[in-house]
Amino acid sequence: MVGAGNLATHLSRAFYRKGFRILQVYSRTSESATRLAQEVEADPVTDPSQLVSHARLYIAALTDEALPGLIPALTNGREDALWVHTAGSLPMDLWAGHAQRYGVFYPMQTFSKQREVDFSHIPVFVEGCDAETTGFLRAVAAALTSKVYEATSEQRRYLHLGAVLACNFTNHLYALASDLLTRHQLPFDALWPLIDETAQKVHELPPDRAQTGPAARGDRHVMDEHLRLLADDPYLSEVYRLLSRGIEMHR
Repeated sequence: MVGAGNLATHLSRAFYRKGFRILQVYSRTSESATRLAQEVEADPVTDPSQLVSHARLYIAALTDEALPGLIPALTNGREDALWVHTAGSLPMDLWAGHAQRYGVFYPMQTFSKQREVDFSHIPVFVEGCDAETTGFLRAVAAALTSKVYEATSEQRRYLHLGAVLACNFTNHLYALASDLLTRHQLPFDALWPLIDETAQKVHELPPDRAQTGPAARGDRHVMDEHLRLLADDPYLSEVYRLLSRGIEMHR
């Protein structure tokens, strides 16, 4: 496992629980490598040159910024090994010219070290440089989840974009709502039932049919009143206007 961040931690735990033997955990810092390695009975390493050359699979769970520059050092002396990355927005061919066998192993979920996840419910999207590699990655993913799909690098770019819209942007709106309520001595946890029901509804209804609220009703009076309340917050006012306009366009 190359990496010891949020995704690397959850992937390592999931593989370990399924009986996979994790030989090494690489991280730039000894503390991070050691902490995760101890959890999964692996050896910690902090230098790419220390990576063994006989592992059946090398998973690079690194940031999009860090991975490209590290690939030459990671694969040096291990060009015949099977290398995959876990990024939604990076192409598979990032490995081309550095490894003979390569692919992508992309679990689409938001990961935080402090919160456990059930991998059996997480979709994993795989891509391999050839049919044999793709089949192997499907089999590995199937050990963790029944939700295994193949996706090209181009498809995965849009998948990642959709995930950012649905997850990261939504969470930012939670943060804005929390700040607003806190300023007015109101508890954010009062919104939890509403948040949970909104998320649950799209399991049963298309998102456009699940939409409610003043913009969906075309209730200009309420929207104007909300903007009046936000008059001292230009950023939140603009977010409100932009999203309300988008909802109106989809009515």
